[in-house]
Amino acid sequence: MKPRVSHHKTAALTLVEVVVVIAMLVVLAAMLLPAQSHPRKAMQIQCVNNLKQIGLAYRIWAGDQTAKFPMEVSVTNGGTMGLADGQNAWINYFVMSNELSTPKILHCPADANSFAATNFSVGFNNQNVSYFVGLDASDEYPQRFLSGDDNFEISGVPIKSGLLELSTNVPIAWTTARHNIVGNIGLADGSVQQTTTVGLQAALQQTGLVTNRLAIP
Repeated sequence: MKPRVSHHKTAALTLVEVVVVIAMLVVLAAMLLPAQSHPRKAMQIQCVNNLKQIGLAYRIWAGDQTAKFPMEVSVTNGGTMGLADGQNAWINYFVMSNELSTPKILHCPADANSFAATNFSVGFNNQNVSYFVGLDASDEYPQRFLSGDDNFEISGVPIKSGLLELSTNVPIAWTTARHNIVGNIGLADGSVQQTTTVGLQAALQQTGLVTNRLAIP
C-alpha cells in the first residue's frame, strides 16, 4: 500500500499572533510582579510604623524625665546610662515597657534572626529586638540616631551584637537581609527615614558627631 499523504499544511503562528502572545505574557508578568513584591512592601511599612511607635515611647518616657531619654538617665533614677551598650540593648527597651505597651513592635517582620516576644516579663532579651539603640541620642539634637534596623555591614562583613562605635568615614552599608539594601532609621525628633546605603552615610554626617555609638542587639 502506498503511504497516505496529507494535503493539509502544518499550522504555524503568524507574526501577528506571535506579537499578540508576547504582549499577553508581558501583561501577565506586570500583573504578577506587584503581587510578589507586596509582602516585602508590607513588611517595610510595618517596620516604619514600629519605629514611629518606638520614637513616641521615647518621647513619652522623656516627658517624665526632664526631656531626657533612658540612655541619658542614671540607673538609680530609672534610666540605662552605662547599661544599654554592648550586648544589653534590650535593657533600654525594657525600662520603657509601660510606654511601649507591647514588645511586638520591637521586632521587624522582615528580621529572620529574631522573634517577637509576647510580653516583657518572661525571658525578654536581645533575641526579641530588631532595632539598635542610639546611645548618643538627645532631644536637643533632633538628627541624631535614636533607633533603627540593625542589619549593618562594614566592608561586606555583617556586624555582630555589641557596641558599634561608628565614625563618619567608616564604609557602613545595609545588608540584603531585610529590606533589600535599604533600611529604616528613627531619629531623636521622632521621625523615621527609609534610606539607601548612600542615605545612611549622609544621615551619619548630619548627626554632628564624629563617632556615633550604637548598641546592637
